Amino acid sequence: MGIYLNPGNSGFAEIRNSTYVDKSGLIGLINDTIGTTQKLTCISRPRRFGKSFAAQMLCAYYDKTCDSAPLFADLEIAVNPALRHSYQEHLNRYDVIYLDMTNILGEAGSEGMLSFIRRKVTEELADAYPGLRVDESFSTTLVHAAELTGNKFIAIIDEWDVPIRETPEIQKQYLEFLRTLFKGSGTTARIFAAAYMTGILPIKKDGSQSAISDFKEFSMINPWKFAGYVGFTKKEVQTLCEEHGCDFAMMKHWYDGYTLTEDASVYNPNSVMEAVRYHSCRSYWTETSASKNLMDYISMDFDGLSKTIAELLGGIEVPVDTNGFANDLVTFQNKDDILTLLIHLGYLAYHEKTKMAHIPNEEIRLEFSKSVRKVRREETIRRVRESDQLIMDTIQMKADAVAARIQKIHAEETAILYYNDEQALRSVIKLAYFSYKDYYLKFEELPAGDGYADLVYFPKKTTALPALVIELKWKKSAQGAIAQIKEKRYPDALQGYGKDVLLVGISYNVENDKRKHTCVIEKMLLS
Repeated sequence: MGIYLNPGNSGFAEIRNSTYVDKSGLIGLINDTIGTTQKLTCISRPRRFGKSFAAQMLCAYYDKTCDSAPLFADLEIAVNPALRHSYQEHLNRYDVIYLDMTNILGEAGSEGMLSFIRRKVTEELADAYPGLRVDESFSTTLVHAAELTGNKFIAIIDEWDVPIRETPEIQKQYLEFLRTLFKGSGTTARIFAAAYMTGILPIKKDGSQSAISDFKEFSMINPWKFAGYVGFTKKEVQTLCEEHGCDFAMMKHWYDGYTLTEDASVYNPNSVMEAVRYHSCRSYWTETSASKNLMDYISMDFDGLSKTIAELLGGIEVPVDTNGFANDLVTFQNKDDILTLLIHLGYLAYHEKTKMAHIPNEEIRLEFSKSVRKVRREETIRRVRESDQLIMDTIQMKADAVAARIQKIHAEETAILYYNDEQALRSVIKLAYFSYKDYYLKFEELPAGDGYADLVYFPKKTTALPALVIELKWKKSAQGAIAQIKEKRYPDALQGYGKDVLLVGISYNVENDKRKHTCVIEKMLLS
């Protein structure tokens, strides 16, 4: 058992000794590719989304130097009748080349990363197979090893993109090294039964194409059949909550929202496990190195980026063209490239069918809110101040000032809010109040009384602010909006709150081709 050749199953054994969510079905998908033209798989997902756990699991399953059957005996891959044959056929049958690129980059030192990889793997091969013919060419040595043993390799490369993210100067040589191994030629077919790479970014583009074109890529934008293995599913989180006495509704609010298929989303797995461990839902994202970079990206000087960030914080979905992104951290041509990177980093969720992105959950919204206040761009500062002032004007019941500010914002945002109805007004309100995150939790279409309240801003426990129940009207009066709030008993949803509640009626009409906004605010004390 080595470090780079056949690392064994001790890593996965430690994982199994902890609280473990069964993701072994992933093995069945990789088994299906073995010995086919689909055998090269690259899966990209954000930090702390279980990439290394999956790599350790695959090492334990394929490594022929250990017996991993006890580790898998109760898992889906072993007990599901549809997977059982595949499971038995490939269990502990291969030599595994395992490259943890984060570790290798730190260990290589002055020798250089690629030279280090070639030397270490060759040395471990020579120790394992004394009769091996070592060639000057690394790939030829691997061919000799496969022929000597009569068994092809499984390659597992964890955090494949670290060299591109951290040492871009070696990008060209690194990509050429990977092409040499995985160029889909007869040499690759003679060496590898399958390869599995995982990283944060998809494979670097060479022009408009992937630089290692024979890999089949599955990302946060196009996860396809691997969607359920990117994070935790709803069912998995419900099971964890039941087993550990956690509040599922809070888990959903804080960590759900990565929409990877048309009818399902996944949860941030690291944050869910931390919340289970500490019985506390809060932002665990700040404890990852990813959080340090958000401010740098949203500070970039691209037209429209500041407004788009405000829309996202307000809960508005935004369109994103993901096609131009070069899959690195330095080549940005427009705001779509920034937004696409934020999708890959896990800051935004993306719906492939609608081509729209949004902030997925409370945890990430908190990170955005903190970061946007540190951005020094004048446009961003202005937007934050205007939103803060609007919230204060609302709390102080300055109805005319609220109407004037909303009218100003509506006029500025006509380009994206092109229709005239209550839905348009809802988008304006969400954009206007985008800095609410410092003070409130927002709920849309909240079931209340005899209907659904348009917008409810519920104050955080740390504030003494009143709750806001906002009703929107198009071509009707603001006073009529207040009457509807009372008639349909929307404040009933806040019974037991015990503090002031402000009823906010906002109307929007067009008079002589000019927008006219009005506002009425009334105070109500709940028992």
